[in-house]
Amino acid sequence: MIGSSARLLRLLSLLSSRPSWTCAELAARMGVTDRTVRRDVARLRELGYTVDSEAGPWGGYRLRAGSRVPPLVLDDEEALAVAAGLREAAQGTASGADQAALSALLKLRQVLPPRIARRLGDLDDAFVSLPTADGPRVATGMLLELAAACRRGERARLSYVDAEGRTTLREVDPYRLVCTGRRWYFVARDVARGEWRTFRADRVGRLQPTGRPADLGDPPDPARLVSRNIANGPYPVSATVRIPLPMDAALRLVPATVGTHRADGPDATVVDIGGPDLDGLARYLLGLGTPLRVLAPDSVRQALVERARRLLEAQG
Repeated sequence: MIGSSARLLRLLSLLSSRPSWTCAELAARMGVTDRTVRRDVARLRELGYTVDSEAGPWGGYRLRAGSRVPPLVLDDEEALAVAAGLREAAQGTASGADQAALSALLKLRQVLPPRIARRLGDLDDAFVSLPTADGPRVATGMLLELAAACRRGERARLSYVDAEGRTTLREVDPYRLVCTGRRWYFVARDVARGEWRTFRADRVGRLQPTGRPADLGDPPDPARLVSRNIANGPYPVSATVRIPLPMDAALRLVPATVGTHRADGPDATVVDIGGPDLDGLARYLLGLGTPLRVLAPDSVRQALVERARRLLEAQG
């Protein structure tokens, strides 16, 4: 005879597996009496689960969507399928879905039985995906490792490949993972430099815990730090412009991954933007299709005027 708590979980699993069950069917599947089924259904209702019942010989019980998410009892194949699906969602580009999927996958992997974890590992080893136009994608296993490091609050030794292809070893204090919709970034404090840094997750080769607690005093806004570092990346040319739009409208026009924004009163925003060269940056600014003023430097202002002049001459 199974315990009452295990029996309730078994009953929830059965109710979740198909639209309706008769009392006799549930009793037979659980190896209990009809009276026990009715008593367990009453306990589920007390716990906040909405279980509808219909009287009569053809009546039965049906689990309806309520105010709580019932615990799931999955067999091996179901758990493997859910984990594999979450892995794919974690690498997707749907807004918000990738981060939620990563969080759910991290929780699921922590409780998977070893036999299922090994099968999922075999699937990870065999799975190959084509790189997208945005560049290489980070392996889900590495995402899970980085997410777990952020949760542990433990200093780690990081192996990282920089933009020049050089591999360096650094001690870091893990803090957050940030997804821009195209790439994942690992936000951590570089211990040797005493600075908060962003690391592209697809360039992390290895992360090894050190057993020492992380120093997370005065952490930054991780999303803002990533946005600023992307916008002010290794561009040879940069400019500061004033756009006569409030902050929310300016962010829709120039995404946070392209420029760094700060409000200039309620109706204007100052944006720092980088570009590959003077003409390329001027072309981007003209393409925004909105009035703006280049505050600095003069070279970008002159390039913008020159490109606008050429466009006007072409119309004449």
